[in-house]
Amino acid sequence: MFIIGAIIFSFYVYFLIWNIFHSTKKQREENRYPTQNDPVDLDGMGNFSRFPENK
Repeated sequence: MFIIGAIIFSFYVYFLIWNIFHSTKKQREENRYPTQNDPVDLDGMGNFSRFPENK
């Protein structure tokens, strides 16, 4: 019985760690654009003076 519990626990820990790394990687891919430099932002203060795009 102990072996079955250890196997289930090891699967749980494996998928927990895999999920953390996978979600972190996916989140970095989705949020990589805000970290890039903006060629229009000459003063470095951010997007204060421009209007958002109309969609």
